[in-house]
Amino acid sequence: MTQLHDLRLRLLVQQESERIADSQPADLDLSVVQARCLCWLALLAEAHEDQATDAERRGDTEQAMGWFADSMRLRDVIGVVSSIEIPLPGTIDEDESDPERPEGPLAA
Repeated sequence: MTQLHDLRLRLLVQQESERIADSQPADLDLSVVQARCLCWLALLAEAHEDQATDAERRGDTEQAMGWFADSMRLRDVIGVVSSIEIPLPGTIDEDESDPERPEGPLAA
């Protein structure tokens, strides 16, 4: 089930990056977008971990577990997003002519 979730997330991120690239092809570097997203996701995960620690200190175990579980899911998302290879502008045509390059939207 985890692999299916990871593949679904990768597909959603790739579809969104294609949508962004199509809407602003000349003004956008998707690697910058990916880096910014990863920074925000890391900050959000850290905030969730802080909330979990605070809830644990207050003795609210259920709330602490919820915040911690959310932070772990965010860490999983960070791993998936960081593993997505975004082609650099100008290299797409070169990659498509590579006979050893895997085919499909999730080929990474």
